[in-house]
Amino acid sequence: MLFHIDARNGLAVYDQIVRQVKFAVADGAVRSGELVPSVRELARELAINPNTVARAYRELQDDGVLETVRGTGLAVAANARRQCQAERAKLIRARLKLVLEEAQHSGLEVSEIETLIAGELEAVRRKARK
Repeated sequence: MLFHIDARNGLAVYDQIVRQVKFAVADGAVRSGELVPSVRELARELAINPNTVARAYRELQDDGVLETVRGTGLAVAANARRQCQAERAKLIRARLKLVLEEAQHSGLEVSEIETLIAGELEAVRRKARK
């Protein structure tokens, strides 16, 4: 599992880990029953404090995404994919809502906002095809 931590994006590092695990599970990149890296292993890989990873893993356990496998470590829970897909949609919807509200409050007309959305969506699609 690959993680990308960005100290400048405004999200706490543990929250970035939580979101990235949930998005990976939602995408099927990480499947039910699959083990996640140990706290020490991930902390060393990301060059962060092990307590940060432990906090992220605790939150993922509390959310029912990860479960303890006795004597082995933490694995993705059986029903985690459906739950993570729903949560991913909720997170994206909330971020979109904030951006759209900001655009509207800035005085942009609906047609201008729609043009911006269409342009950015096309740019994302082009980038994904590369």
